[in-house]
Amino acid sequence: LTDLIRESLVSELNKNPVEGFSAGLIDDDDIYQWEVVVIGPQDTLFEGGFFKANLTFPHDYPLRPPKMRFITEIWHPNVAKNGDVCISILHEPGEDKYGYEKPEERWLPIHTVETIMISVISMLADPNGDSPANVDAAKEWREDPTGEFKRKVARCVRKSQEMAFD
Repeated sequence: LTDLIRESLVSELNKNPVEGFSAGLIDDDDIYQWEVVVIGPQDTLFEGGFFKANLTFPHDYPLRPPKMRFITEIWHPNVAKNGDVCISILHEPGEDKYGYEKPEERWLPIHTVETIMISVISMLADPNGDSPANVDAAKEWREDPTGEFKRKVARCVRKSQEMAFD
């Protein structure tokens, strides 16, 4: 089963490369731990950034979603201060106990690394301020997007560029 999962994940990325990120195993002996680098999308405040993250797959993938955590500092309404990414398709499948998300917006076994990364790139370009993981970033994004929010994002982009080749 492990070889099947590895083959499925790797072949999917080879067949459907997504512009704006790269991904690979952290350790060839552990198919559940991936490192991804998200390239800040053009025409956004994140443009030019290289944001490293870990994608951790549960042993019952694809029935449950992976967890994604940015290692590189990133200031964004939908990324918690510890780096955890908060987007609908990474939430456990089924009903949302708060009634905010529809079941079809949450994790489904048809999602792949490709669809996750497309969602993360989309999140960078268009934050969801209604359901923030970082309330401070969401407040700045709503109230002062070209001021303090922009300055903090620019600092994260610069730091990510300096750390990109470490």
